[in-house]
Amino acid sequence: MAPSSTTRREFIGRSGAAAALALLPFAGAPSFADSATAAPPAQKRPNLLIVFPDQMSGSSLGFLGEDPVITPNLDRFAAQSAVFTQAASNYPVCSPFRAMLMTGQYPFKNGVWGNCQSVTAPYGCELPKNAACWSDVLKADGYALGYIGKWHLDAPRKPYVECGNNKGKIAWNEWCPPERRHGFGYWHAYGTYDNHMRPLYWDTLAPRDGFQYVDQWGPEHEADKAAAFIRNADGKMRDPQKPFALVVSMNPPHTGYDLVPKRYVKMYEKLDVEALCAKHPQIPPASDPMGKYFRQNIRFKYAQITGVDEQFGRILQALKEAGVENDTIVLFTSDHGDCVGAHHEASKNNAYEESFRIPLLIRWPGHIKPRHDTLLASVPDLYPTLLELMGLKAKIPAAVQGVSLAQAVRDGTGTRPDSQLYLFITDGWETDGVPHLNLGRRGLRTERHTFVLERKQGKPETVTLFDRQADPCELKNIAEAQPGIVQQFRAKLAAKLRALHDPWMDAATAKQAPHGN
Repeated sequence: MAPSSTTRREFIGRSGAAAALALLPFAGAPSFADSATAAPPAQKRPNLLIVFPDQMSGSSLGFLGEDPVITPNLDRFAAQSAVFTQAASNYPVCSPFRAMLMTGQYPFKNGVWGNCQSVTAPYGCELPKNAACWSDVLKADGYALGYIGKWHLDAPRKPYVECGNNKGKIAWNEWCPPERRHGFGYWHAYGTYDNHMRPLYWDTLAPRDGFQYVDQWGPEHEADKAAAFIRNADGKMRDPQKPFALVVSMNPPHTGYDLVPKRYVKMYEKLDVEALCAKHPQIPPASDPMGKYFRQNIRFKYAQITGVDEQFGRILQALKEAGVENDTIVLFTSDHGDCVGAHHEASKNNAYEESFRIPLLIRWPGHIKPRHDTLLASVPDLYPTLLELMGLKAKIPAAVQGVSLAQAVRDGTGTRPDSQLYLFITDGWETDGVPHLNLGRRGLRTERHTFVLERKQGKPETVTLFDRQADPCELKNIAEAQPGIVQQFRAKLAAKLRALHDPWMDAATAKQAPHGN
């Protein structure tokens, strides 16, 4: 094995110290019996609601007219929101997105460089306990926090939790102990579990072996819990004297696509899939395995999206009925999209628009101007943006790598990035046991182009350049024909990666075990 310029211990210590934040100790599930006598906050602060389904492409919003999806609640919500039509998932995989969202840092900084599962667990691939998450900041500022649904930021450990997702060669699901919940006092969640029709959850006080199965479609059950948290009958769910922040992380429209109530599938019975494929040449023919895969699953995928839309509508209705609709910032997004066979890609973890581009809608009546905006928002930017919108700009930790886009979110002015970073950290541990931070893929997405460099062990670097304006289906790699544009992108990418201290730029670093915060 080639020598490394940075040992694993040095990497953990150096990057961990850079982002450490003193966190309040977890006090268990609080009792709010005496909260009625507590003094109200000095000034009214906005609540925060984040809803993000898993694996929903940016094109899968009915009002955009791109995918033939039925999303009446999102359509209405969009008319009241700033809709960012060019938002991107910088590393379109589940755990890396979640860690970027929570920490405002890129994977080589926060240590979550791949999905949290048993293969990556020995290398410390999980959200660090000492990470300075936005939820920690809100907790310290007096917010009552709740988390509902998929977490997927803890590494599975032996003996593995006895459930379906842990019975194969790779274990996925894990309990999140209270001291790793980053300020979330109410907890009804799981690591990752893909039986949408019979999901499992750990409640706030449940021990590791105390999860419960629920015989209800996951998003519907989570909407029930979210509505109860918002309404907070008799103050049982949270302290009613405090502003709240709630995350609802729905698994659908994730695989298995057919695990969706029939009432939603019925809405797509008349969808002409062949006509849809004819409009999208990136979808292979029916004779191709990936073309077959698309045709078998797309109705189910759209049905799941419609189901998510209905449940999102129920959560919004709970805000309205509780009288806090105008006092709550609502953010709707997704961790990444999914190719479902397009471009011969079964899933995500690539730079094609189907995976890379995500929905991003933000509503705050009277504070955020409703409109469609092409702002090139990135995932780490959401952390400082939300805190600044909430009046907590001074509390943003110095270790955050994202840039606040608060003014651009409010009215379109202020900071407007000219590109978004694309990342994939290669899974080198499969061949020699150590992940490679300086291999894999790095790239940039602008309003017009997608540019990607790829490095593989022992192979020449490859270059991909798509002009999405001339080639919206991303069928023609024009890198060889446009050396000038490639050179411009190389220089811009190198500058961005150096500024972020990405080991990709360290030619002397052959291998490093990525971890730290």
